[in-house]
Amino acid sequence: MSTTSSGSRGIFRRKPIDQIEDEDETGGLKRELGLWQLTAIGVGGIIGAGIFTLAGEVAHQTAGPAVLISFLIAGIASAAAALSYAEFAGMIPKAGSAYTYGYAVLGEFVGWFIGWDLLLEYTAIVAVVAIGISGYIGFLVTQLGVQLPEWMLGAAGTGPGRVVDVFAVLLCLLTAFVLTRGIRSAARFEFVAVGIKVLIVVLIIVLGVFHIDSANYHPYFPFGFGGVMTGAATVFFAVFGYDAMSTAAEESKDARKHMPKAILLSLAIAMVLYVLATLVLTGMQNYTKIDPKSGFASAFASVGLGGAANIIAVGAIIGIITVLLTFMLGVTRVWFSMSRDGLLPEWFAKTSPRRRVPTRVTWIVGIASAVLAGVVPISTVAELTNIGILLAFVVVCASVIVLRYRRPDIPRRFRLPLMPVVPVVGVIASLWLISYLHWETWVRFAVWFVLGLIVYFAYSKRHSLLSPDSPRHRTGADDGTGQAGTSGPAIR
Repeated sequence: MSTTSSGSRGIFRRKPIDQIEDEDETGGLKRELGLWQLTAIGVGGIIGAGIFTLAGEVAHQTAGPAVLISFLIAGIASAAAALSYAEFAGMIPKAGSAYTYGYAVLGEFVGWFIGWDLLLEYTAIVAVVAIGISGYIGFLVTQLGVQLPEWMLGAAGTGPGRVVDVFAVLLCLLTAFVLTRGIRSAARFEFVAVGIKVLIVVLIIVLGVFHIDSANYHPYFPFGFGGVMTGAATVFFAVFGYDAMSTAAEESKDARKHMPKAILLSLAIAMVLYVLATLVLTGMQNYTKIDPKSGFASAFASVGLGGAANIIAVGAIIGIITVLLTFMLGVTRVWFSMSRDGLLPEWFAKTSPRRRVPTRVTWIVGIASAVLAGVVPISTVAELTNIGILLAFVVVCASVIVLRYRRPDIPRRFRLPLMPVVPVVGVIASLWLISYLHWETWVRFAVWFVLGLIVYFAYSKRHSLLSPDSPRHRTGADDGTGQAGTSGPAIR
């Protein structure tokens, strides 16, 4: 099959799905992950700030006790996208997730657009989460009686005398270090940390259920149903970690079998814990008294369980750290995949000879996220994290519809039900949530998009392995099938 037989020779040329599986893996990523390791990575990306921060904030300010309904609505919307991801993961078990799916179905420019966007979004998420954990760490250190200098406790503008968020910087660099140790080591760390996090959440539920006062559930809709929907738009960003996990498909031992299960399992586990935990939170304390920043800790303290509150604070730190690892894993795998396809310089696609992980891009992302987390206020960074994920959901849900009708012959280990209703719901839900974003978010996104256009037309379009003029073809790179550049050079 020629490099352009699957689409036009222009920006909408498609990466042949039949050739994706044939990409040379002799020096690429190492397949180490089983079902439960993948599920742990997914749960690690989903359960974090959503349960330890957003639940209390939305209950107090937006939805009241009906925050449970907000999570359910967000979960249903996210599930529509999750089912679409699961079908793709069973067909195209390669690194890149939404980028790879969009490239194969809707064409190179769409794939580039999503991949370029996710590079920014995932890096920003890592920075936001690092800043959030830094606040917990600073609080606990203060509780131990250690007085830290003000200059190291936050970015300039977040408080008097503050210059850099040292803890956030160190967390980003530490996460990069863990990922460069190899996917097996990173997965072990994630599995243990997620296990601790889940145990903490179960502890919250088991202890809290004995202190529920049903009077706290009245009124159930203090802000009306509009408040519930606004709450759903807010907590939606706490239920999509599985998309970052799906970028690790190429490191799964049996991706076709395990990835769809891991995506659905991680979302199901997270939603059960979210619903039970929010039920306990709003039952223990009236929503008007819940602390927006540390909801569960304040709720337990309010019923005389101060010791449990301290355990919850430590668990929150451990739990949110797993989000760092999942999303940094995601951005490095998207970057690796784009570089392997020729859309970014091949230098970035080089992997460590021994550990077979993309060490170069991991350290670049670690340093970039550390700079963002260290010197930019969290509110500014947080605004970068929303739009790209939702646009990726739109692309994946639309792509699964197109491919089901264009290529019904492709073997699918998982087929999402109620086609095309489910993916259409995913598209509508994502576009609806995008409509809630502030205009400043669109401006920042437009700037990044314009920069991406410059990079694409100045470099990526000509260097793409689907371009007959790609310099990599002239260097004699061979994919192992005798056709130079069809599926990428051997990656050392």
